[in-house]
Amino acid sequence: MTITSLVHGLGIAGAATVRAMQRLGHQVVVTDDAIDDAKVAQAARLGLEIEQPPSDLHGFVRAFDLISPAPGVAESHPLIRAARAADRRVASEIELAWMWEQERTGGARPMVAVTGTDGKTTTVSMITAMLESAGRRTVACGNTDTPLLDALEMDVDVYVVECSSFRLAFTEGFRAEAAIWLNLAPDHLNWHDSMATYEAAKARIFSQQTPEDVSIGNIDDPIVQRHLADSPGRCVSVGESGDYRFVKGALVSPSGVIIEAGDMRRSLPHDISNGLAAAASVIETGLATVSEVAGALADFEAPAHRISLVGRVDGIDCFNDSKATTPHAALAAIRSFPSVVLIAGGRNKDLDLGVLAEAGSHIRGVIAIGEAAAEIDAVFAASVPVRHAGSMESAVRAAVDEANEGDVVLLSPACASFDWYPAGGYAARGEHFARVVDDLARSGAMVKGA
Repeated sequence: MTITSLVHGLGIAGAATVRAMQRLGHQVVVTDDAIDDAKVAQAARLGLEIEQPPSDLHGFVRAFDLISPAPGVAESHPLIRAARAADRRVASEIELAWMWEQERTGGARPMVAVTGTDGKTTTVSMITAMLESAGRRTVACGNTDTPLLDALEMDVDVYVVECSSFRLAFTEGFRAEAAIWLNLAPDHLNWHDSMATYEAAKARIFSQQTPEDVSIGNIDDPIVQRHLADSPGRCVSVGESGDYRFVKGALVSPSGVIIEAGDMRRSLPHDISNGLAAAASVIETGLATVSEVAGALADFEAPAHRISLVGRVDGIDCFNDSKATTPHAALAAIRSFPSVVLIAGGRNKDLDLGVLAEAGSHIRGVIAIGEAAAEIDAVFAASVPVRHAGSMESAVRAAVDEANEGDVVLLSPACASFDWYPAGGYAARGEHFARVVDDLARSGAMVKGA
């Protein structure tokens, strides 16, 4: 019997889903809310035509056995509501990939899964480095440039899956041999119906685990701690009093010291907490030894756009943290330094920027940018100097001018980037910041007082 499937949204994940379905002999239909020439061409390369969903969604969805939405399709989307009302299965690409991997000849390969509001990408990168140090072929996939469905076709031993709430929300069976939940803070409330559904989506990373699997959670986050206690997997805690913790300058496991923080290439607070979670995932599953973990952490370089030193201007170090698109992520970066001139703003994702004031003791000045500049100003104007900048060039100049000896300039926007960088996202913003810093450093321009 031929399975008839609908893929709604033809981006990277959507195209991977279509290809996988076609390999399995599904009859596939592709729809999208916003069709352009690029999507028409992509559909044509897949041998399909793309169309917008019809007005009668309830009748439309009944024609399909399986519906797979792209990650950008919100849980409140009319098509999703219609599919659920019609009792049609809705599954994300990681759900489909997990399901089809279980049918693999020779058996399914193990997965390590990571979720959290912040820190996913760095932790996934650390785990990948640890597994490679152990001689295991691996791939970082899921919420990366490589969908898990595409990774199924790769010659690997272990998958490291970055699990966004978008992908977890539409799962029923997905499980990993080791699952990490780093933290939870308000985010993506323009996609989720509420914080409750956001939390519920994240909690799915533990929900299908078995007693043989490992559940790893940050016990310093009360919400994560609560879900960790209820997990059906073997619970391993990370945090101040956790099974994996930071003690007297060292990352420590239940069996002893893993590595001294001073032996790591970078050991900011979030590097240590992410490193502990990553270490727990591979040590507890036997995928890597303590010495292999230590070797990986000693050589690990943080991903781009996450508190990366990009240059020095007039004696002031400038750090790119463009990936911090939420206040929670920005707070972690700000607290990594004793005194910061902060460049913040962009397009707010319906989040409370007021929480940035919690790190006020670390902030000596603020440069407000983008659509949210007025909101940033309102948070800080009563406590520190705030300037407004209409471009990245003027923002960097103003920040260096504001900074004193011992300060750092930190681009940690707490907002999305699509106001100034609609095509390239946070990466384009971070790259532009780095270019401006580099240009000023190379020119030897004295910008103070300019």
